[in-house]
Amino acid sequence: MVVEQVLFFALGGMLLLAGLGVVTLKNPVHAAMSLVLTFFTSSMLWILLRAEFLGIVLILVYVGAVMVLFLFVVMMLDINVTPLREGFARFLPVGATVAALMAVQMIMVLSSKHFGFDQFAQPAAVTEGSNTEALGLELYTNYVYPFEIAAVILLVAIVAAITLTHRKREGGKTQNIDKQVQVRRDDRLRIVKVASESNEGGGT
Repeated sequence: MVVEQVLFFALGGMLLLAGLGVVTLKNPVHAAMSLVLTFFTSSMLWILLRAEFLGIVLILVYVGAVMVLFLFVVMMLDINVTPLREGFARFLPVGATVAALMAVQMIMVLSSKHFGFDQFAQPAAVTEGSNTEALGLELYTNYVYPFEIAAVILLVAIVAAITLTHRKREGGKTQNIDKQVQVRRDDRLRIVKVASESNEGGGT
């Protein structure tokens, strides 16, 4: 066996163990750390398959951004894991069925005669340079219009999400920063003169 095959099986075994730890560990922080290891091992497999761009993007986006956000949320929220454990045996058949279907689909795809690198024509940039250059050439030449359409759709989704978040709701209490800045002393403070008490009856 060559070195690449040894690394592939070692990384594949580590990936399976890390993925198993994500779904079996009871501590949410430990599960999140196992998910970080899963993403990092997957990126190593991408790099081993000479897809260094996808591997680096997986590290930067998922390990460097998404998982950091997950860890902050898990550590800041006081999650009560006891109710989450309840009903595990009840939903186990459904989860096992879904997992079996996913495994069957993966086996069907990988064992298909249409699966394989020899079935796809490689761009000329792959032989001349890196696959990152080839991806850039394909993305901004042959697929530039679908790329721009996808960018516009994502922009519309972002604007729609912001609009739905900042829409006015009846009965909601919000702050008006302009009014708070323009407030004057006379609007908040009122001086009331109260008459002093008189000593009735000659008391001391």
